[in-house]
Amino acid sequence: MNVSRVHRLLRLITLLQTGRNYSAADLARELEVCKRTVYRDLNMLELAHIPYYFDPDTGGYRIGGHFFLPPINLTLAEALSMLAMTGRIEGAHNVPLLGHGARAAVKLEGALPHGIRGYVGSVLGKMRVSLGPLADHDGLDSTFDTLGRAVVDRRICMLSYNSLHDKKTIHLAVKPLKLLFMGRAWYLIAYSKTHRENRTFKLSRIEKIVVTPKVFTKPREVDLDKYFGNAWSMIPEGREYRVHLRFTPKVATNVSEVRWHRTQETQLRPDGSLDYRAKVDGLGEITWWILGYGDQVEVIAPASLRKSVIRVAKSVLSNYGSPVEELS
Repeated sequence: MNVSRVHRLLRLITLLQTGRNYSAADLARELEVCKRTVYRDLNMLELAHIPYYFDPDTGGYRIGGHFFLPPINLTLAEALSMLAMTGRIEGAHNVPLLGHGARAAVKLEGALPHGIRGYVGSVLGKMRVSLGPLADHDGLDSTFDTLGRAVVDRRICMLSYNSLHDKKTIHLAVKPLKLLFMGRAWYLIAYSKTHRENRTFKLSRIEKIVVTPKVFTKPREVDLDKYFGNAWSMIPEGREYRVHLRFTPKVATNVSEVRWHRTQETQLRPDGSLDYRAKVDGLGEITWWILGYGDQVEVIAPASLRKSVIRVAKSVLSNYGSPVEELS
């Protein structure tokens, strides 16, 4: 057996030991091989009497809990990346999961060999990972843990939720499906019996959770790409627009360097300005993003987006109580 296959089999065992739900397609993607190769490798594990099994409830493969394989030694680059992405995230100490990761990073750093620990420590001292402004997550560890267990156990939950849309606390039964960290905060995606559809709930607005003993049947996996569609961020509005923006040379390069939306297309013009195009579901979220660039961007199309930006800009100006001429 060649070295590359031995390494791949060790990676396969490590993946199956995590307890996560890996289908044959997931394993093929992680191992960067075809599904046929995955099945051959699984057969090799069976010949080696490594107790993996297929879980029909989750549709994935796992290794029995009594089997243990010591973890593969981390390379220097792997250790650095894990420590940087956990222990050096600015402001993550009170964010569920990220805070635990920061504490785990300290343990990992302490377990490294002395020579490597000294080098890693000197490098990490000159590194910082910033996620930008984060929502307040104080006191949400219990909420996160409760929902995490409810998602795994497929337990129906009763929520008291401070709804900004309804402008009041609403009470509803939900089937918790997925936890998602997006932008600045943790969210729960759950099927709402009240709304008869999947909804997104911000964890910090959940005032009370009661996990019931009722178990719901295994639902179809939530495809986040389909769920959010072409929304600019998180709120699809049910109608798509082909957006065309033009940024001035001052900000053109900075805008073009970021993948703001999965459908975006950018083209630098001879004068240094930037044409930005995207297919966006809804205009609310992108309107506020455009306004953040002030006079460095113009909406070329659609006309409805131009009107939306103008309307909000006029509202901003009205807060200062003066016509444009008096402010010049």
